[in-house]
Amino acid sequence: MSIQASTAPPAVELRGIWKRFPGVIANHDVNLVVGRGTIHAIVGENGSGKSTLMNTLYGMHRPDEGTITVDGTIRTFKSPTEAIAVGIGMVHQHFMLADNLTVLENIILGAEPTQGWRLDQDAARATIAELGETYGITIDVDQLTEELGVGERQRVEILKVLYRGAKILILDEPTAVLVPQEVEELFGNLRRLVDDGVTIIFIDHKLDEVLQISDDITVIRAGTTVATVKPADVDRRILGELMVGSELPTPDTESSTVTAQLELVVKNCSAVSAGRTILDDVSLSIHRGEILGVAGIEGNGQLELVEAILGLQAISGGVIELGGVDLTSLSVRERRHAGIGYIPFDRQRDGLLLAAPLWENMVLGYDDTDRYISGPWVSVQKARSVTDAAIERFGVKTPGNSVPAFALSGGNQQKLIFAREMVAEPKLLIAAHPTRGVDIGAQAAIWDELREARKAGLAVLLISADLDELIGLSDSLLVMFRGKITAALDPAEATPEQLGMFMTGEGQEVK
Repeated sequence: MSIQASTAPPAVELRGIWKRFPGVIANHDVNLVVGRGTIHAIVGENGSGKSTLMNTLYGMHRPDEGTITVDGTIRTFKSPTEAIAVGIGMVHQHFMLADNLTVLENIILGAEPTQGWRLDQDAARATIAELGETYGITIDVDQLTEELGVGERQRVEILKVLYRGAKILILDEPTAVLVPQEVEELFGNLRRLVDDGVTIIFIDHKLDEVLQISDDITVIRAGTTVATVKPADVDRRILGELMVGSELPTPDTESSTVTAQLELVVKNCSAVSAGRTILDDVSLSIHRGEILGVAGIEGNGQLELVEAILGLQAISGGVIELGGVDLTSLSVRERRHAGIGYIPFDRQRDGLLLAAPLWENMVLGYDDTDRYISGPWVSVQKARSVTDAAIERFGVKTPGNSVPAFALSGGNQQKLIFAREMVAEPKLLIAAHPTRGVDIGAQAAIWDELREARKAGLAVLLISADLDELIGLSDSLLVMFRGKITAALDPAEATPEQLGMFMTGEGQEVK
């Protein structure tokens, strides 16, 4: 941090912030001071109020009490537009990009430069090129966004806020879907930003990363700030205790529970979309009591593999069997009833009806099962009862089962989906990023549930960007690259760095 930054007023100062929603106090008496030109991490459990606090700073809603000071001036933001106008930008955990637009169009959308009445693309290109060169963020601005990997999408989001003149950058879970090499690249970009005077507020659940990149760390618990510390003065254990009052969990499995009985068999599956091969002769098998981990940078066939197993993606060749039954010609509903549970890649788009109450979301996909049916109809009483039990068992933080799903934090939305699928007692659970965006307490609970279900004979197809989670939980590991299985690794010997090499196509194929 520069001498100028240390003598200047804080970039952001929040004092006595309160924010109430019906039935919930999201923030109460929160205090936060962020030095200019620093990286300030905010950590806490899901539902602790981190996102609410940042949304307040970003102008998405106004505080009920307290003051927001930016660069020494008290501000009252009525919208994100007003926050952007004073140099605050936010990159959300769920990217806000239009897939059918180019990178250039996404970056300038809503802030288009004009020359007279015409769009001045040359000026936009020059500005973006200058930003990219200054901060080491390279991207092809003419590429369609739908063709980008997750790391590239994140770079577009960062360029988007920098293009609008942001000097205070809020990043919500920026490393959630990145492999180690991409994390290091991101951290290098963040350090360049800070060297140029940009202030970064960094929300993360990965405490090793927080300790690595931050100048200061603020811990929020139950809606209020409990401590602000220097990374040099704490470790993961201390941060974990500040967050949840207990030691940090690990994903390690105690002993093998793999049986000799096959549950899922995928034989020589291929699929083509728009003339492009998206699955290339993929074969794998999962036994009862086994967790098979699949690693890969997003966009390399994991989604298509999952959709082929579920029946959402047509295959041009191959066979899919569950418990010895050929699923290849069955519908999605028939496959689900055959015993496939699914935690989707995108919880908000594919896993929930955000405007519907929790009890209705609990019924999704299982509305014709005895668990919820009374006569010809879904029993609201049964649905509410099952939902209440699941809320308690899986620790979903909510005032009740009638709350709409959008009112939950991202981590609690994830726990609700996990609860719904586990309550159905599947034979095979396809778990795509099951702990993405959840705090360490919820992460530990999900890991425990997976271990117990595995012990009871559940077969699990685990797809995760958390490589420690993949290595720790899996009985066997595969890597996908460009639609193919390119490596098979022993989790007892694999490292995150080795996985990252295979995921980027730089590792040697393992037979």
